[in-house]
Amino acid sequence: MKKSIFALLFIVVFAVSATAVYAEAEPYHVGCIFAVTGKASWLGEPERNTAQMVADQINANGGINGHKIVLHIEDTQGENTRAVNAFKKLIKKHNVCAIIGPSRSGTSLAVVPIAEKEQVPLLSCAAAAKITSPPEERRWVFKMGQNDSDAVRKIYDHMTVNKISKVGIITGTTGFGAAGREQLKALSEGYGIEIVADETYSPGATDMTAQLISIRNSGAQAVINWSIVPAQSIVPKNMKQLRIELPLYQSHGFANIKYAEAAGEAAEGSIFPAGRIMAAKSVPADHPQKTVLMDYKAAYESTFNDHVSTFGGHAYDGMHLVANALKKVGNDPAKIRDELEQSRFVGIGGIFEFSPTDHCGLDKTAFEMLTVKDGKFVVLDD
Repeated sequence: MKKSIFALLFIVVFAVSATAVYAEAEPYHVGCIFAVTGKASWLGEPERNTAQMVADQINANGGINGHKIVLHIEDTQGENTRAVNAFKKLIKKHNVCAIIGPSRSGTSLAVVPIAEKEQVPLLSCAAAAKITSPPEERRWVFKMGQNDSDAVRKIYDHMTVNKISKVGIITGTTGFGAAGREQLKALSEGYGIEIVADETYSPGATDMTAQLISIRNSGAQAVINWSIVPAQSIVPKNMKQLRIELPLYQSHGFANIKYAEAAGEAAEGSIFPAGRIMAAKSVPADHPQKTVLMDYKAAYESTFNDHVSTFGGHAYDGMHLVANALKKVGNDPAKIRDELEQSRFVGIGGIFEFSPTDHCGLDKTAFEMLTVKDGKFVVLDD
Protein backbone atom coordinates (compact mmCIF):
# COMPACT_ATOMS: atom_id res chain seq x y z
CA MET A 1 0.00 0.00 0.00
CA LYS A 2 2.82 2.36 0.95
CA LYS A 3 4.63 1.58 -2.29
CA SER A 4 1.51 2.44 -4.24
CA ILE A 5 1.13 5.76 -2.43
CA PHE A 6 4.79 6.65 -3.01
CA ALA A 7 4.48 5.70 -6.66
CA LEU A 8 1.40 7.88 -7.02
CA LEU A 9 3.11 10.81 -5.30
CA PHE A 10 6.12 10.40 -7.58
CA ILE A 11 3.89 10.55 -10.65
CA VAL A 12 2.09 13.63 -9.36
CA VAL A 13 5.34 15.42 -8.48
CA PHE A 14 6.84 14.51 -11.86
CA ALA A 15 3.76 15.72 -13.69
CA VAL A 16 3.76 19.02 -11.82
CA SER A 17 7.48 19.49 -12.46
CA ALA A 18 7.10 18.65 -16.14
CA THR A 19 4.24 21.11 -16.44
CA ALA A 20 6.38 23.82 -14.86
CA VAL A 21 9.26 23.08 -17.21
CA TYR A 22 7.33 22.73 -20.42
CA ALA A 23 4.48 25.21 -19.83
CA GLU A 24 4.49 27.96 -22.41
CA ALA A 25 5.30 31.39 -21.06
CA GLU A 26 2.49 33.92 -20.95
CA PRO A 27 2.27 35.82 -24.27
CA TYR A 28 3.08 39.49 -24.65
CA HIS A 29 0.03 41.45 -25.78
CA VAL A 30 0.71 44.29 -28.24
CA GLY A 31 -1.94 46.60 -29.69
CA CYS A 32 -2.18 48.01 -33.21
CA ILE A 33 -4.45 50.79 -34.47
CA PHE A 34 -4.45 51.17 -38.24
CA ALA A 35 -6.73 52.65 -40.92
CA VAL A 36 -7.17 49.26 -42.57
CA THR A 37 -10.28 50.40 -44.43
CA GLY A 38 -11.59 53.80 -45.47
CA LYS A 39 -9.95 56.65 -47.38
CA ALA A 40 -6.57 56.09 -45.72
CA SER A 41 -6.48 52.32 -46.30
CA TRP A 42 -3.43 52.70 -48.56
CA LEU A 43 -1.64 53.55 -45.33
CA GLY A 44 -3.30 51.18 -42.91
CA GLU A 45 -3.49 48.01 -44.97
CA PRO A 46 0.27 47.63 -45.48
CA GLU A 47 0.77 48.55 -41.83
CA ARG A 48 -1.61 45.80 -40.73
CA ASN A 49 0.02 43.30 -43.09
CA THR A 50 3.51 44.18 -41.94
CA ALA A 51 2.73 44.07 -38.23
CA GLN A 52 1.21 40.61 -38.56
CA MET A 53 4.09 39.39 -40.73
CA VAL A 54 6.68 40.55 -38.17
CA ALA A 55 4.75 38.98 -35.29
CA ASP A 56 4.51 35.69 -37.21
CA GLN A 57 8.25 35.76 -37.91
CA ILE A 58 9.07 36.38 -34.26
CA ASN A 59 6.71 33.65 -33.05
CA ALA A 60 8.04 31.16 -35.60
CA ASN A 61 11.49 31.70 -34.10
CA GLY A 62 10.34 30.95 -30.57
CA GLY A 63 8.95 34.30 -29.55
CA ILE A 64 10.72 36.75 -27.26
CA ASN A 65 12.54 34.97 -24.46
CA GLY A 66 9.95 32.21 -24.84
CA HIS A 67 6.96 34.59 -24.91
CA LYS A 68 4.85 34.63 -28.05
CA ILE A 69 3.51 37.96 -29.31
CA VAL A 70 -0.26 38.27 -29.53
CA LEU A 71 -1.38 41.18 -31.70
CA HIS A 72 -4.69 42.92 -31.15
CA ILE A 73 -5.40 44.89 -34.33
CA GLU A 74 -8.14 47.52 -34.49
CA ASP A 75 -9.38 49.29 -37.63
CA THR A 76 -9.92 53.04 -37.17
CA GLN A 77 -11.17 53.58 -40.74
CA GLY A 78 -9.12 56.77 -40.42
CA GLU A 79 -11.60 58.33 -37.98
CA ASN A 80 -10.69 60.05 -34.71
CA THR A 81 -13.56 58.69 -32.64
CA ARG A 82 -12.88 55.13 -33.75
CA ALA A 83 -9.20 55.60 -32.92
CA VAL A 84 -9.99 56.81 -29.41
CA ASN A 85 -12.41 53.95 -28.78
CA ALA A 86 -9.92 51.42 -30.15
CA PHE A 87 -7.16 52.76 -27.94
CA LYS A 88 -9.32 52.46 -24.83
CA LYS A 89 -10.39 48.94 -25.80
CA LEU A 90 -6.80 47.79 -26.23
CA ILE A 91 -5.89 49.09 -22.78
CA LYS A 92 -8.96 48.05 -20.81
CA LYS A 93 -9.88 44.76 -22.49
CA HIS A 94 -6.59 43.39 -23.79
CA ASN A 95 -4.17 44.98 -21.31
CA VAL A 96 -1.58 45.64 -24.01
CA CYS A 97 1.91 46.75 -23.06
CA ALA A 98 2.36 49.08 -26.06
CA ILE A 99 0.35 50.35 -29.03
CA ILE A 100 1.59 50.82 -32.61
CA GLY A 101 -0.31 53.35 -34.72
CA PRO A 102 -2.54 55.11 -35.60
CA SER A 103 -1.89 55.55 -39.32
CA ARG A 104 -2.86 59.21 -39.66
CA SER A 105 -1.67 62.40 -37.98
CA GLY A 106 -5.17 63.46 -36.95
CA THR A 107 -6.02 60.13 -35.33
CA SER A 108 -2.61 60.02 -33.65
CA LEU A 109 -3.13 63.45 -32.13
CA ALA A 110 -6.57 62.34 -30.94
CA VAL A 111 -5.14 59.48 -28.87
CA VAL A 112 -2.03 61.25 -27.53
CA PRO A 113 -3.83 62.52 -24.38
CA ILE A 114 -5.02 58.99 -23.58
CA ALA A 115 -1.55 57.55 -23.98
CA GLU A 116 -0.23 60.15 -21.57
CA LYS A 117 -3.03 59.62 -19.07
CA GLU A 118 -2.92 55.81 -19.14
CA GLN A 119 0.89 55.72 -19.41
CA VAL A 120 1.07 53.21 -22.25
CA PRO A 121 3.78 53.65 -24.91
CA LEU A 122 2.37 54.82 -28.25
CA LEU A 123 4.40 54.38 -31.44
CA SER A 124 2.55 56.47 -34.02
CA CYS A 125 2.90 55.63 -37.71
CA ALA A 126 2.10 59.21 -38.75
CA ALA A 127 4.26 62.20 -39.64
CA ALA A 128 3.14 65.46 -38.01
CA ALA A 129 5.96 66.85 -35.87
CA LYS A 130 3.47 67.94 -33.21
CA ILE A 131 2.68 64.28 -32.42
CA THR A 132 5.88 64.14 -30.37
CA SER A 133 6.23 67.83 -29.59
CA PRO A 134 6.62 69.39 -27.10
CA PRO A 135 8.58 66.45 -25.62
CA GLU A 136 7.77 67.28 -22.01
CA GLU A 137 4.08 66.76 -22.83
CA ARG A 138 4.65 63.63 -24.94
CA ARG A 139 6.64 61.40 -22.59
CA TRP A 140 4.75 58.24 -23.66
CA VAL A 141 4.53 59.04 -27.37
CA PHE A 142 7.04 58.07 -30.07
CA LYS A 143 6.81 58.36 -33.83
CA MET A 144 7.92 56.13 -36.70
CA GLY A 145 7.15 58.54 -39.53
CA GLN A 146 9.75 61.09 -40.56
CA ASN A 147 8.82 64.63 -39.50
CA ASP A 148 6.70 66.67 -41.88
CA SER A 149 8.97 69.61 -41.10
CA ASP A 150 11.97 67.66 -42.46
CA ALA A 151 9.98 66.73 -45.59
CA VAL A 152 9.34 70.44 -46.15
CA ARG A 153 13.06 71.16 -45.71
CA LYS A 154 13.96 68.56 -48.36
CA ILE A 155 11.45 70.08 -50.80
CA TYR A 156 12.66 73.63 -50.14
CA ASP A 157 16.29 72.51 -50.46
CA HIS A 158 15.51 71.14 -53.92
CA MET A 159 13.60 74.27 -54.91
CA THR A 160 16.46 76.50 -53.78
CA VAL A 161 18.96 74.58 -55.93
CA ASN A 162 16.57 74.90 -58.89
CA LYS A 163 15.96 78.63 -58.29
CA ILE A 164 12.26 78.30 -57.49
CA SER A 165 11.20 81.13 -55.20
CA LYS A 166 7.43 81.45 -55.72
CA VAL A 167 5.14 78.51 -54.98
CA GLY A 168 1.47 77.71 -54.80
CA ILE A 169 0.47 75.25 -52.11
CA ILE A 170 -2.64 73.06 -52.11
CA THR A 171 -3.26 71.00 -48.98
CA GLY A 172 -5.84 68.59 -47.67
CA THR A 173 -7.82 69.56 -44.59
CA THR A 174 -6.94 66.35 -42.76
CA GLY A 175 -4.65 66.46 -39.73
CA PHE A 176 -1.73 65.53 -41.99
CA GLY A 177 -2.58 68.19 -44.55
CA ALA A 178 -3.15 70.92 -41.97
CA ALA A 179 0.12 70.13 -40.19
CA GLY A 180 1.99 70.12 -43.50
CA ARG A 181 0.47 73.47 -44.49
CA GLU A 182 1.61 74.88 -41.16
CA GLN A 183 5.19 73.71 -41.76
CA LEU A 184 5.23 74.93 -45.38
CA LYS A 185 4.27 78.41 -44.23
CA ALA A 186 6.51 78.47 -41.16
CA LEU A 187 9.69 77.41 -42.99
CA SER A 188 9.25 79.28 -46.29
CA GLU A 189 10.75 82.61 -45.21
CA GLY A 190 13.97 81.00 -44.04
CA TYR A 191 14.47 79.61 -47.55
CA GLY A 192 13.54 82.84 -49.31
CA ILE A 193 10.44 81.19 -50.75
CA GLU A 194 7.21 83.14 -51.19
CA ILE A 195 3.86 81.33 -51.00
CA VAL A 196 1.85 83.20 -53.61
CA ALA A 197 -1.23 80.96 -53.44
CA ASP A 198 -2.62 78.96 -50.52
CA GLU A 199 -5.43 76.56 -51.44
CA THR A 200 -7.08 73.68 -49.56
CA TYR A 201 -9.46 70.79 -50.27
CA SER A 202 -11.54 68.38 -48.21
CA PRO A 203 -10.66 64.66 -47.92
CA GLY A 204 -13.58 63.72 -50.16
CA ALA A 205 -12.82 66.25 -52.91
CA THR A 206 -12.86 64.85 -56.44
CA ASP A 207 -11.90 67.94 -58.45
CA MET A 208 -9.33 70.64 -57.64
CA THR A 209 -9.69 72.61 -60.88
CA ALA A 210 -10.69 75.87 -59.18
CA GLN A 211 -7.81 75.76 -56.73
CA LEU A 212 -5.29 74.96 -59.45
CA ILE A 213 -6.52 77.77 -61.69
CA SER A 214 -5.98 80.12 -58.75
CA ILE A 215 -2.42 78.82 -58.36
CA ARG A 216 -1.77 79.18 -62.10
CA ASN A 217 -2.93 82.79 -62.00
CA SER A 218 -0.77 83.60 -58.98
CA GLY A 219 2.56 83.53 -60.79
CA ALA A 220 3.74 80.43 -58.96
CA GLN A 221 6.79 78.66 -60.35
CA ALA A 222 5.82 75.30 -58.80
CA VAL A 223 2.96 73.53 -57.03
CA ILE A 224 3.19 71.70 -53.71
CA ASN A 225 0.38 69.25 -52.92
CA TRP A 226 0.24 67.98 -49.32
CA SER A 227 -2.14 65.14 -48.60
CA ILE A 228 -2.56 61.44 -47.84
CA VAL A 229 -5.96 60.81 -49.40
CA PRO A 230 -6.63 59.64 -53.00
CA ALA A 231 -6.89 63.29 -54.05
CA GLN A 232 -3.11 63.12 -54.38
CA SER A 233 -3.78 61.33 -57.64
CA ILE A 234 -6.47 63.81 -58.71
CA VAL A 235 -4.26 66.91 -58.44
CA PRO A 236 -1.80 65.77 -61.14
CA LYS A 237 -4.72 64.68 -63.34
CA ASN A 238 -6.34 68.11 -63.00
CA MET A 239 -3.03 69.81 -63.74
CA LYS A 240 -2.67 67.79 -66.92
CA GLN A 241 -6.23 68.61 -67.97
CA LEU A 242 -5.58 72.31 -67.38
CA ARG A 243 -2.21 72.09 -69.17
CA ILE A 244 -0.43 73.46 -66.13
CA GLU A 245 3.19 72.56 -66.79
CA LEU A 246 4.64 73.70 -63.48
CA PRO A 247 6.75 71.25 -61.44
CA LEU A 248 4.55 69.29 -59.03
CA TYR A 249 5.96 68.49 -55.62
CA GLN A 250 4.10 66.01 -53.44
CA SER A 251 4.53 65.33 -49.72
CA HIS A 252 6.07 62.14 -48.36
CA GLY A 253 2.49 60.92 -48.08
CA PHE A 254 2.76 60.14 -51.80
CA ALA A 255 5.18 57.27 -51.08
CA ASN A 256 2.89 54.45 -52.12
CA ILE A 257 3.14 53.43 -55.78
CA LYS A 258 -0.64 53.00 -55.87
CA TYR A 259 -1.03 56.79 -55.85
CA ALA A 260 1.16 57.06 -58.95
CA GLU A 261 -0.68 54.19 -60.61
CA ALA A 262 -4.02 55.89 -59.95
CA ALA A 263 -2.77 59.12 -61.54
CA GLY A 264 -1.33 57.32 -64.57
CA GLU A 265 0.65 59.44 -67.04
CA ALA A 266 -0.23 62.60 -65.12
CA ALA A 267 2.02 61.47 -62.25
CA GLU A 268 5.12 61.40 -64.47
CA GLY A 269 7.74 63.82 -63.18
CA SER A 270 6.13 64.35 -59.77
CA ILE A 271 8.79 65.08 -57.15
CA PHE A 272 8.60 64.06 -53.49
CA PRO A 273 10.71 63.19 -50.43
CA ALA A 274 10.50 59.59 -49.22
CA GLY A 275 12.27 57.00 -47.12
CA ARG A 276 14.80 54.78 -48.86
CA ILE A 277 12.47 51.76 -48.95
CA MET A 278 10.87 53.28 -52.05
CA ALA A 279 14.16 52.97 -53.94
CA ALA A 280 15.78 50.17 -51.95
CA LYS A 281 17.64 48.60 -54.86
CA SER A 282 19.50 51.82 -55.60
CA VAL A 283 20.72 52.26 -52.02
CA PRO A 284 24.51 51.72 -51.90
CA ALA A 285 25.58 48.28 -50.68
CA ASP A 286 27.56 49.75 -47.77
CA HIS A 287 24.69 51.91 -46.48
CA PRO A 288 23.61 50.88 -42.92
CA GLN A 289 19.98 50.47 -44.05
CA LYS A 290 20.66 48.37 -47.16
CA THR A 291 20.26 44.90 -45.63
CA VAL A 292 17.15 45.68 -43.58
CA LEU A 293 15.51 47.40 -46.56
CA MET A 294 16.12 44.55 -48.96
CA ASP A 295 15.11 41.87 -46.43
CA TYR A 296 11.83 43.65 -45.65
CA LYS A 297 11.09 44.28 -49.32
CA ALA A 298 11.66 40.61 -50.21
CA ALA A 299 9.62 39.30 -47.27
CA TYR A 300 6.65 41.64 -47.79
CA GLU A 301 6.40 41.30 -51.54
CA SER A 302 6.68 37.51 -51.47
CA THR A 303 4.13 37.21 -48.65
CA PHE A 304 1.49 39.61 -49.98
CA ASN A 305 2.29 39.76 -53.70
CA ASP A 306 2.23 43.55 -53.49
CA HIS A 307 4.69 46.44 -53.46
CA VAL A 308 6.22 47.64 -50.22
CA SER A 309 5.41 51.17 -49.11
CA THR A 310 6.73 53.74 -46.68
CA PHE A 311 3.71 53.11 -44.48
CA GLY A 312 4.24 49.40 -44.02
CA GLY A 313 7.81 50.33 -43.11
CA HIS A 314 6.50 52.40 -40.19
CA ALA A 315 4.77 49.33 -38.77
CA TYR A 316 7.94 47.28 -39.30
CA ASP A 317 9.95 49.80 -37.28
CA GLY A 318 7.34 50.00 -34.54
CA MET A 319 7.09 46.24 -34.19
CA HIS A 320 10.85 45.74 -34.00
CA LEU A 321 11.37 48.59 -31.55
CA VAL A 322 8.73 47.10 -29.25
CA ALA A 323 10.16 43.60 -29.70
CA ASN A 324 13.66 44.83 -28.83
CA ALA A 325 12.35 46.52 -25.70
CA LEU A 326 10.37 43.42 -24.67
CA LYS A 327 13.50 41.32 -25.04
CA LYS A 328 15.46 43.61 -22.73
CA VAL A 329 12.94 44.65 -20.07
CA GLY A 330 9.79 42.51 -20.39
CA ASN A 331 6.24 43.79 -20.78
CA ASP A 332 6.14 46.52 -18.13
CA PRO A 333 4.90 49.62 -20.03
CA ALA A 334 7.04 52.01 -17.97
CA LYS A 335 10.20 50.01 -18.60
CA ILE A 336 9.35 49.76 -22.31
CA ARG A 337 8.95 53.55 -22.46
CA ASP A 338 12.32 54.08 -20.81
CA GLU A 339 13.99 51.57 -23.13
CA LEU A 340 12.49 53.16 -26.25
CA GLU A 341 13.73 56.57 -25.17
CA GLN A 342 17.34 55.42 -25.28
CA SER A 343 17.06 53.22 -28.38
CA ARG A 344 19.18 53.43 -31.49
CA PHE A 345 17.70 51.38 -34.32
CA VAL A 346 18.47 50.91 -38.00
CA GLY A 347 15.03 50.58 -39.54
CA ILE A 348 13.01 51.15 -42.68
CA GLY A 349 12.29 54.81 -42.00
CA GLY A 350 15.91 55.65 -41.24
CA ILE A 351 18.44 55.36 -38.46
CA PHE A 352 16.52 56.18 -35.30
CA GLU A 353 18.28 57.84 -32.38
CA PHE A 354 15.75 58.58 -29.65
CA SER A 355 16.41 60.74 -26.60
CA PRO A 356 14.37 62.41 -23.84
CA THR A 357 14.04 65.48 -26.07
CA ASP A 358 13.50 63.66 -29.39
CA HIS A 359 10.87 60.92 -29.70
CA CYS A 360 11.07 60.89 -33.50
CA GLY A 361 14.78 60.17 -33.71
CA LEU A 362 15.08 61.08 -37.41
CA ASP A 363 16.08 64.18 -39.38
CA LYS A 364 15.95 65.17 -43.04
CA THR A 365 18.79 62.79 -43.89
CA ALA A 366 16.24 59.96 -43.59
CA PHE A 367 14.73 61.20 -46.88
CA GLU A 368 15.74 60.87 -50.51
CA MET A 369 14.16 62.99 -53.23
CA LEU A 370 12.29 60.73 -55.64
CA THR A 371 10.35 61.20 -58.86
CA VAL A 372 7.95 59.17 -60.99
CA LYS A 373 9.55 57.83 -64.15
CA ASP A 374 7.80 55.36 -66.47
CA GLY A 375 5.28 54.67 -63.73
CA LYS A 376 7.94 53.81 -61.14
CA PHE A 377 9.60 55.60 -58.23
CA VAL A 378 13.26 56.40 -58.86
CA VAL A 379 15.83 58.59 -57.12
CA LEU A 380 15.83 62.09 -58.57
CA ASP A 381 19.02 62.96 -60.43
CA ASP A 382 19.04 66.70 -59.81
